[in-house]
Amino acid sequence: MNNVLIRTESHFTVERKRVRKTVEDVLRDKGVKGKTEISINIVGNRMMKFLNKKYRNLDETTDVLSFPMSETGNDPFVAPPDGILHLGDIVISYPEAREEARQENKLVDDKIDELVTHGMLHLLGQHHD
Repeated sequence: MNNVLIRTESHFTVERKRVRKTVEDVLRDKGVKGKTEISINIVGNRMMKFLNKKYRNLDETTDVLSFPMSETGNDPFVAPPDGILHLGDIVISYPEAREEARQENKLVDDKIDELVTHGMLHLLGQHHD
């Protein structure tokens, strides 16, 4: 069972079932089994800029940030004490997602799916340069 905690600022709407399905799909595709927990926050550009400045020292907004519970990635051989694999947090800027969707001629929900997938891969230890 996967526990996906979703928090949005009141004026940003996302299809929660769709976000949960995206998380489930990534976990299944990556072979993650057992109980997991992940937090997804949908925020505005002001909060995203604040987080980007605080944690990456970049004074600008971005589309997605990931905060894994483990810096080294999750070791599949170590069982968490509570039996739940706490993956971490994903933060998505709704205004950035909306703008990128417009530029790419996509639906905002499709872009949110992309950003959730991107964030999940980071939480699972896959990184890019």
